[in-house]
Amino acid sequence: MHRKHLAGAALVALAGLHQGAEAQEGLSSKAHLACEAVLCLSTGSPPGECANALRHYFSITHRRMSETLRRRASFLRLCPVGQQDASMSGLIRIQSQAAGKCDAEALNASQRRVTGLGENDFAIGNRLPAYCDAYFAHAYSDWAAVLPRYVGVPERGGFWVPAHDHAKAQGEYAARIVAEDAARNSSAGR
Repeated sequence: MHRKHLAGAALVALAGLHQGAEAQEGLSSKAHLACEAVLCLSTGSPPGECANALRHYFSITHRRMSETLRRRASFLRLCPVGQQDASMSGLIRIQSQAAGKCDAEALNASQRRVTGLGENDFAIGNRLPAYCDAYFAHAYSDWAAVLPRYVGVPERGGFWVPAHDHAKAQGEYAARIVAEDAARNSSAGR
């Protein structure tokens, strides 16, 4: 089955289970919010109805990141479908580790490495962290259309961009490299 259809079917099944569980067992408001968050964190393009659940999820913070991740995972596990099988449990684990850390802006910050002593002596790595790979590749998630894309190479100022900006950013990057090379060649010829 095509990956997008599989992810879509999983989300529909999750929503159906969520609605059925709510109707039968009367989910608490926290459990209801947790189920919404699990659904909303499963896609790179959440609908507007996700705003409340996502706001709540990302408001769960602590001064230590490990504690923030633990608390976020505990919140997501309030959704009963999270305990139905290993794949759903894995989805919640991955979401708590990666959500909010795998978009272009976050990757440009987290993958930045100092390469010298100057203010502009840095490179942004072009490899996704393992937690982002797992998040994007999970069978119950749908990120294909919005995956962040890398432009260029780290040694020449490469960077991550949102999928919809990739073609434009790639063209601008290529023009910048041509201009830099031309300037370098003309100064070397003097």
